[in-house]
Amino acid sequence: MVISKENQEFLEGLIDYYVKEAKSYREIAQEFSSEINSITDTAFGIIIGCIYSSFLQAYSNQKQVPDMEDIQEFNEMITKNTEIIKKSIMNENV
Repeated sequence: MVISKENQEFLEGLIDYYVKEAKSYREIAQEFSSEINSITDTAFGIIIGCIYSSFLQAYSNQKQVPDMEDIQEFNEMITKNTEIIKKSIMNENV
């Protein structure tokens, strides 16, 4: 594990937050339904972008820069949680 325990817990908290708030990100994506191919994929992209931005900000606040291993571990965390995030967007039972 490369990401510090503190940052990993922060990311897990972010994922939980965005799963709980997925409906609002789906609503944002629906506003662009005439311009996009998939509301679910668009909402997923918005959520992952927000989590990634917060991940980078956490490192910046600590006066650090994530290296490639940190980013790979971030990607693994997201991949592990992709199904739960998508289900929350689609309003299925999580």
